[in-house]
Amino acid sequence: MTPKVANIFLFLYLIATKCYGESVCSRLALVNHQEVIVDTSSSQKGEGLRFYLEKDNTSKELLDKYQKGSSMQWQNALIGSSGSLLLLSSLFLTVNKETKKNLRFSGLFMLIINFALANTYQEANEKSLIRAIEEYNKRNLPTIDFPIQSNGKGCCKDQVVVGQTWSF
Repeated sequence: MTPKVANIFLFLYLIATKCYGESVCSRLALVNHQEVIVDTSSSQKGEGLRFYLEKDNTSKELLDKYQKGSSMQWQNALIGSSGSLLLLSSLFLTVNKETKKNLRFSGLFMLIINFALANTYQEANEKSLIRAIEEYNKRNLPTIDFPIQSNGKGCCKDQVVVGQTWSF
């Protein structure tokens, strides 16, 4: 195995171990001073709020729109797979350097564009959930407090913990 290929596998291993952390992250909403898990399962985002949001037709429609939009898009999978295939083929094919360079840049460009489009679409889709909660809060009680509305960040924040141990 060449050093270049070994470095790629090492990089992928480090990324994989970093992505699967030890803590589990759940988005929470406050309803009547109680925490409610927003995403009860990995397949249906926002399902934890359905009990409340289905009391209002507009909120229910927006929740359904949000869940439909958060499902896996075949276009993203196709573009991401194509970009990965181009990038990997540039490493393993025995062709001239110019062709390898073109394959590498094409694959990298496709991956970057796919990442940007998928994140933009996801951010726009999150607005449907926030609007559903806002519509529910206009006309119904108890109100739902969804912290992501105020700070715009995800649920898991990096934390620094300082500890001190004493031994005698």
